[in-house]
Amino acid sequence: MKLVILDRDGVINYDSDAFIKTPDEWKPIPGSLEAIARLTQAGYRVVVATNQAGIGRGLLDMAALNAINDKMWKAANQAGGRIDAMFFCPHTTADNCDCRKPATGMFKEISQRFGLELGGVPAIGDSMRDLQAAAAVGAIPVLVLTGKGKRTKAEGGLPENTRIFRDLAAAVDALTE
Repeated sequence: MKLVILDRDGVINYDSDAFIKTPDEWKPIPGSLEAIARLTQAGYRVVVATNQAGIGRGLLDMAALNAINDKMWKAANQAGGRIDAMFFCPHTTADNCDCRKPATGMFKEISQRFGLELGGVPAIGDSMRDLQAAAAVGAIPVLVLTGKGKRTKAEGGLPENTRIFRDLAAAVDALTE
C-alpha cells in the first residue's frame, strides 16, 4: 500500500495564527486539491494528521472541526481526490499528551489503523514539529514552503534527509514522477 501523510493547515489550506475556526476560514492553497487528486489517481492513500489546539483552547468545538473537515473532504472529492482518514490532536502544549506533534501518537495510530510501518512513508508538513514527528517514526520528512514552511526552513535544524518543495503540488510532482 502506498500511503502519504499530510498536515492540514499550511499544507492543504492557508494557515492562520488565529486558528482556522469555521468552514468559511478554510481556504485551499492553489494546487493543493489537485495535488491530492493526483495522489489518489497514483494509488496513494491520503491521510491527514493535524494538531488542532484551537479545540483545547476553546476556540472551536468538535462540530466546527467536523464542518471544516467536511468542507475539505468535499473539495478534495470535487477535484477528483480522496482523503482516506483524518487524525487530529485537540490538546495544547500544556497537556503534555502523546499525540500532539512533535510527539508521535497520531503517527503510531495511523500505522496501527492501516497495518503499515511508516518507514519510507512521505509525511508532508510546514512546521518543525511535523518534520520531527515524521523522522521519529522513520517516515520521510517533507517540508513545503507554504504556511510556516519558509520560516521553518530559515530557522534551520531540519531532520536529516528532509526534502523541501515550494508547495504540496511540487512535492506530489516529485512523488508521482
